[in-house]
Order: sequence, then C-alpha cells, then structure tokens
Amino acid sequence: MPSVVILGAGVMGASLAWHLTSRGCRDVLLLDRGASAGAGSTGRATGGFRTQYATAVNVRLSLLAREKLLRFRDEVGGECGYVQAGYLWLASSQTELDVLREARVIQHAEGLDEARAVTPDDIARINPAIIGDGIIGGAYCPSDGFIRPLGILQGYLDGALRQGATVQWGVEATGVERDATGRVVALSTRTDRIAAGAVVNAAGAWAGEFARGCGVDLPVTPLRRQVAATVPTDVLPSSMPMTIVTGDGFHLRVRDGRVLLPWPTPGVAGAPFEMPVDPAWVAAVTAKAHARVPALANVPVDLDASWTGLYEMSPDKHAILGVAPGCPNHYLINGSSGHGVMHAPALGHLLAEIILDGAATTMDTRALRPSRFAEGDWNPVSELL
Repeated sequence: MPSVVILGAGVMGASLAWHLTSRGCRDVLLLDRGASAGAGSTGRATGGFRTQYATAVNVRLSLLAREKLLRFRDEVGGECGYVQAGYLWLASSQTELDVLREARVIQHAEGLDEARAVTPDDIARINPAIIGDGIIGGAYCPSDGFIRPLGILQGYLDGALRQGATVQWGVEATGVERDATGRVVALSTRTDRIAAGAVVNAAGAWAGEFARGCGVDLPVTPLRRQVAATVPTDVLPSSMPMTIVTGDGFHLRVRDGRVLLPWPTPGVAGAPFEMPVDPAWVAAVTAKAHARVPALANVPVDLDASWTGLYEMSPDKHAILGVAPGCPNHYLINGSSGHGVMHAPALGHLLAEIILDGAATTMDTRALRPSRFAEGDWNPVSELL
C-alpha cells in the first residue's frame, strides 16, 4: 500500500513527491489523468518568477522558492531555468503608485530589500523599448525574472522516481473511501481501487471537481487564460525584464525567440484547454502591445503558437495548503491562482513537512489553511496578487 497517493503529477504534485522521498518517505504514488508529464497547466505557464507581492505570505513563499531554485541543479537535478531578468511594474496613476508602494512596505519587511520604486527615467533605462507616455512611475525588482516550468516539473519528477516514487499516467481518480473515523483508506479510479495511507489533492484546475466527489469543500474553480505569441523575432532582447501594466495586468516577455503577450481578461470559468485563442482578444492585446512597444508594430502574432490554459482560482487568490477539514489524512495543495509554478518548490516543501511532521516548520502557513474561508478569515486581495 502506498504511504501517500498524490492526485496530479504536474509541478505541484511532482514537487511534493520529491520533497517526501527526499525525507525518506519512499512509497509515494503519483496518479495523473494526462498521457505524459506536462500535459496540464504546468506546460502552459509562461514562466515568470516574482517576489513582488502584496501579502507577507506570498512574499515568503517566493523567497523560499527562490532559495530552492538557486540550489535546484545541485539539489534536485535538471534545469529550472531561473534567470534574474527582473520584473518591472508600470503605473499610470497615483492610485496605482500607492498600490505598489504599499506592497513594497510589506516586501521590505519580509527582507526583499532589492525591490524599489522607479521613476519614468529609470523605466526608460531598464526597458528602453517601452513608450513612457502616461507612465508616472513604477516598481522594479532585479532578482525577479524567469523560470522553465517544464524543467522544474521534469527535475522534480525524475528526482522523485529515482528516490522510489512511482507514477501512473492516464489514470482518472473519481473519489476516496473513508472508514468510520473519517480517515481515507483508499482512492477510487475509473478502473481500480488503490489503498492509501494518505491522499493528496494536487489536481490543479480540476481540484475542486475531484474534491466534490470526495465530500470535501474546496473552493477552487478553473479560469481560462490566453497567451498570444509573436512570430520568431529579435526586435526585443531576451534579457528584457517581465514588464507589467499595473492597471490592467497586460504584460510581455521574450521566450524562445518570441514575444509573449498575456493579458488577464475575465476569461471563461470552467472552459477546457481545447478552446481556441479568441481572435478578438488577440486583436485587442496586439493593439495594446503596439501602443506600448513600437518595436512590435511590424511583428505579427502567430496564432498557431498562441495558446490557452487554466488558472486554479481560490476565492482570495492565495494557495490552499494543509489538511482537508474533517479528513485528517487527506491533504490539499491547490488554488495558487496563477502562481503555482513559481511557488511549487516552496509549497511542496511545506506540505511535506505538514504530512511528515504534523505542521510546517520552515514558515508559518496559517494564512493558507483550508478552513480560512469557512472561518471568514480571507487573505486581502490586491492588484499585485
């Protein structure tokens, strides 16, 4: 019988499996409905990494993840692709500057000393491709930057398998079986019953759906996001920082010789991955890019290279981490709301502590506890979340 069965072999489940097996919990089984690694949300992430958040718990998660990314090659193996190219936030109003300033107070209190305010002149030096019309200032952190989502996933997955974990692809879990005390004794799939010492829901955008089948209240919903990718071009340098418009979230970066243009419009709740990129959205995001970055004016979007993906949204846009209420050996690692890949190294580490030690010891995870919504103790929501 596996000591721990993890539902979901994306970056979150793989991180947890590696952290568990690294501590001697070798009998770990990962189940995934996909045919191979990276078929879910992990493979559709754009690969940003930032510490500039507006809540202390998210800053701490990023700082812990950053420590682990810096050691990734030696500690885990493989290439996480962490490059400190920076994150540059652009503000067009005093209200937006105030949001950035208030967040920076929290960041500095958590030890992120390198995060700083920037003037229009600073912005022109940091990213000369940006037209500064209407920009009155912003924020910048040079140690933020980029990561390789599939590199992190494969590193953790390969490492976990070397350390004794096993993985089964193409397996769809449908629920759990509990004993009279409420403890999970087995996990059900469409074709099998798997006895388990503990079960972890790491199902990403599908986590809420699986939880309902287990009788667990998990307020996680999928939200469709779109990414436009240009044709291959060298008009912008690969070293350009991730550049974000604070007001509406439009941002851009260079990856693999293309410019990526994400813009988090409201999206479509529950939409499947197979939904195509919306041409009207592409036209709108392209117009935004051309207005702010003139160098892109003659660089068309490649619809075949653009894609959609799903965020796993929690009500306060913070991760849900810990024991499922009423089920002492059913664990949740969900709801990162677009921050999953960058925080996976930290969240896998912390949940391994919760499972093996009874509580997280590296940092306080009370703000992420699953019961906070029923208790009415949500984390504050900010534009920088």
